[in-house]
Amino acid sequence: MTESVLVAIGAARHLPHDRVAQLDPRHPLAHAPMQLRLELDGEIITAADPQIGLLNRSVEKLFEARDYRQLMMLANRHDWVSPFASEVGVALTLEDAMGITPPECATWTRTLLLELTRISAALLFLGSAISDDAMLTLRESYVDLQELATGNRVHPMFARIGGIAQPVSLDWLARVREVSATTRQHLTRVTDLVNAYAQPRSGLAVLSHEDALSFGATGPVGHASGVHVDLRIQQPYLAYGELTELIPAHAESTGDLAGRYLALLAEIEPSLAMVEVCADHVEALGDAPVNVSLPKVVKAPEGTYYGRLDSPTGISGYLLVSTAEKAPWRFKLRTPSFAHAQALPTALVGCPVDQLEDALMSIFLVTGDIDR
Repeated sequence: MTESVLVAIGAARHLPHDRVAQLDPRHPLAHAPMQLRLELDGEIITAADPQIGLLNRSVEKLFEARDYRQLMMLANRHDWVSPFASEVGVALTLEDAMGITPPECATWTRTLLLELTRISAALLFLGSAISDDAMLTLRESYVDLQELATGNRVHPMFARIGGIAQPVSLDWLARVREVSATTRQHLTRVTDLVNAYAQPRSGLAVLSHEDALSFGATGPVGHASGVHVDLRIQQPYLAYGELTELIPAHAESTGDLAGRYLALLAEIEPSLAMVEVCADHVEALGDAPVNVSLPKVVKAPEGTYYGRLDSPTGISGYLLVSTAEKAPWRFKLRTPSFAHAQALPTALVGCPVDQLEDALMSIFLVTGDIDR
C-alpha cells in the first residue's frame, strides 16, 4: 500500500506534518525548518521530495545593499557549522578581484582557523549523530578556541579584505596545541564509536559515483562516493600549497552511510597535523602584520569573478559581478548543502522509514546553507 507522508525536520515541527524526524537537538539539521515529502510502500521509502525555502533571509539580495567591507557580517550567517570558512571564501574572492595579497601571517592564521573549523564540524556531525556527549564536549573546546581568537562563538566576523581583524596571541597558540593533543588522545575512542555506529548501517542511503557527480556532491559526501575533488590539493590556496603532503588521499568507498562517516572521520587526523604546523609557523612569524591598508571606499574593478573554497561540508563557490561601485551588482553563493539536498531523493529511495533519521544525518546538511 502506497502512502504519502510529510516529515518535519527542525523547526518545521511547528507546521502541519505527519511525522517529525527525531534528531539529536545538537545536530545541525535539528535547528532551522525543512520538510521532506515521502512516498512509502509499506515501510520502504520509494520517493523523497525535500521541501526547502522555509528559511529565506534574502542574503544574496542583502549583499547587493552592503558595501564590500560589510559583506563579512553577512558571509558567516548561512553555514553556522563552519562560519569562518564562509568568511574566508568571500574574502579570497574579493581579494582576487581587487588584486590584494594578504600578509603571510594572515594567510597562515586563516589556514589554521580553517582546519580548526574542519575538525569542529566533523566532531559536531559525528557526535550528534551518535549522541555521544564526550565527543560533543570535545567539539566545544574548538568553539572555545574560536571565541578566544575572535570574540564570537557562532559568528566570528574575523576575516577582513586583505587579512584578519587582529593577530592571535602566543597564549592562544599554546591553547591550540593543548586542544590538538587532547583530540589525539580521543581519536582511538572516536574511531571505535564511529565504526560501531556506521558498520551495522552499511548499504544504507547509497549515493553512487555517477549520481554524486550529477548532483555536485563534494566534501566527505562526495569523497565517500568516489568524487575525489579536494581544492587544497588540486588548486591550492592560502598556505595549503606547503601542506599538500598532510592532506589525506581519499579512499574508494561504496557511497553509503558507513562510507560517508568514515570519510568524515578521516578528515580529523590530517587536519590536526596541519593545525600543528600552522601554529608553529604563525608563532615563528612573531609580530608580523596581519592585514593591509585599504582605502576608505573599497571597490572591485568592473567584471565577473569566481572564487572557490573547500569548506568542511564541501566546495563553496562565490560569484561576484562588479560594476566598479562600492557594493557588488551581484554576489551569488554556491553552497554544498544545496547540492547535497538535491541528492536526498536518490539516496533515500530504498531506505526503511525507521532508518530515515540515520540516512538524513549522513548527508551532512546545514539548513541555513540551503537558504535561497
